[in-house]
Amino acid sequence: MSTAAIVVIVVVVLLVIAAIAVISRRNRARDAMGAAQLDAKREDAGFHRDKATETQSEAALAEEKARRLEAEAQLHEEKASMREQEVEHRD
Repeated sequence: MSTAAIVVIVVVVLLVIAAIAVISRRNRARDAMGAAQLDAKREDAGFHRDKATETQSEAALAEEKARRLEAEAQLHEEKASMREQEVEHRD
């Protein structure tokens, strides 16, 4: 084998090794980016789940307050009716 052939083979092998290294590094970077995006999506989902729970709690409190206010309004309505009846009976 001639020296030129050996040099060509060595250069080709080095180019193949360099190409494999570049591809491997690119794949690792892509995988790292994918993992970071997946983590970000998980955090986003957790944030929205927490907000949903918080909003549901606020809605439950608002419903309870509305029930109490409705009961209070009915009580005042009953008292008003009783007072009106008292006024009518005095006349």
